[in-house]
Amino acid sequence: MALLDELQRPTLLVNAEIARKNIAFMAEKARQKGVRFRPHFKTHQSAAVGEWFREEGVTAITVSSVDMAVYFADHGWDDITIAFPINVRQLRTVNALAKRIRLGLLGESIESIQHLQGQLEVVVDVWIKIDSGSGRTGLAWDQPTEVAQLAHFVNSNPITRLRGLLTHAGNTYNAASREEVCQRYQASVTRMTALQSDLWAGGYGLLELSVGDTPGCTVCSDFGKVDEIRPGNFVFYDGQMLRLGVCSPQQVAAVLAVPVVALHPERSEVVVYGGAVHLSKDVIVENGRPHYGYIVRLEANGEWSAPMPETCMARLSQEHGIVSMPVDAISGLHVGDWLGVLPAHICLTVAAMGGYRTLDGSLITTCTLAEPA
Repeated sequence: MALLDELQRPTLLVNAEIARKNIAFMAEKARQKGVRFRPHFKTHQSAAVGEWFREEGVTAITVSSVDMAVYFADHGWDDITIAFPINVRQLRTVNALAKRIRLGLLGESIESIQHLQGQLEVVVDVWIKIDSGSGRTGLAWDQPTEVAQLAHFVNSNPITRLRGLLTHAGNTYNAASREEVCQRYQASVTRMTALQSDLWAGGYGLLELSVGDTPGCTVCSDFGKVDEIRPGNFVFYDGQMLRLGVCSPQQVAAVLAVPVVALHPERSEVVVYGGAVHLSKDVIVENGRPHYGYIVRLEANGEWSAPMPETCMARLSQEHGIVSMPVDAISGLHVGDWLGVLPAHICLTVAAMGGYRTLDGSLITTCTLAEPA
């Protein structure tokens, strides 16, 4: 039986061959540049896919939560950085985890470090989170005095071992071109190395630099003077990366298969079973207008085409997806047919779906609480 004939509801499909090629590409690039490859596992969220990384020599990983760190520690990973400001409500779990593995935590305030120093039972690595331009979280890159004060406080207790400075150049996702991606990435690294030099001059030693964003790590030929990279999205890529020109359609390794439930050629729209609860509300902005993903045609074996021209996931409600599609394309569709969506943001789609299937039909479960498709 063909794969699509086995499916009944929205299902995330992964082309394992493409994903493995993406992993091999980034691992080899890191080796050539002489930097540690600490991939972010929040994109695939799966112990099974984690083994594909092991095959490329990966030994250290990044996650986005304490719970995710526990999941991957339970699957044999013993060098994990939680790249999210520490949730002090979970310090009992953090203590148990730190007794099992080498654990890296983020600090961006004296208050959070005080919690660590007062409650930790074993030594952990502390990375000072720097906002190098994305405006999300972290100490501002142009406030070296504040960074030095926090570094001094981390060093005031041996249970918090100051390891380095960490950033995520998330502003590369809003770049207008591949060239601007590299400009923003390099600006971020320049800001980080300036802080590193200031701290060196202040007697804090040569702290490591950790950076991580898929656009910069994919596109830029020079990582700069950093110690490790932490991209995650590259394992599957997605619609946002396509829009940026970071990847080609042939490098996108995941698609959400959605059943057609209604046809409305009078308004050039198709309704599918696949809404916000499957895709998330992240968007791709093109020509000043947002949409939720590119639409592809699916073959019976689950493989998919390049994005269909003038077609996108235009609107979402909870379960409904409204596809904008030319009338002549709609004429070849029937209720019950399958379409594919290259999601705007694959990380959130994986989290929403809770699992996915490879094209041979194998089910891959993840660490989320959602039921797998």
